[in-house]
Amino acid sequence: MITAERQRAQRSPQPRLKNSIARLIAALERELAELDTGLDEAVRASPAWREAEDLLASVPGIGKTIARTLRGTPRRQGAVGIPSAELPELGSLDRREIAALAGLAPFTRQSGQWRGKAAIAGGRASVRAALFLGAMVARRHNPALRAFADRLLAAGKPRMVALIAVARKLLTTLNATLRDRRPWQAA
Repeated sequence: MITAERQRAQRSPQPRLKNSIARLIAALERELAELDTGLDEAVRASPAWREAEDLLASVPGIGKTIARTLRGTPRRQGAVGIPSAELPELGSLDRREIAALAGLAPFTRQSGQWRGKAAIAGGRASVRAALFLGAMVARRHNPALRAFADRLLAAGKPRMVALIAVARKLLTTLNATLRDRRPWQAA
């Protein structure tokens, strides 16, 4: 909503309307700051949630937003609007199961003698979107994933295929990190 209102303010020729939009943007930013503070307090108040977020955030490319999207945040008494976990199974499934659950597992399209290309499908769209953004960051800042992506590109894979492969590898790394309860370490 903040972005939409900023764009609306740029297109508005009337000063009175611009002032009204500026007040609305300020109110939305205050509300967003209050929600962020509430989320931070809820996560930091729970040792289990804090540990899970710290473990996930130890992997380059993963920040608190992606960690909270995957693991969620603890619910406080009377708290409204605090998101639940999108992938609570993280850390408890094997690499193939977790990739399929997130929609990052390639499935080959085939029928009889005909064989099509493999493509990702299904899964949880919000998890896939969060991991895609994390993969773009990890591709630049995580040395292991950078080398993996470079190897795929050198082998002739399209850029998007390589990026999806990085997202899947990132997910399996996060899964192993939570399963083993050990922070990420460069290999």
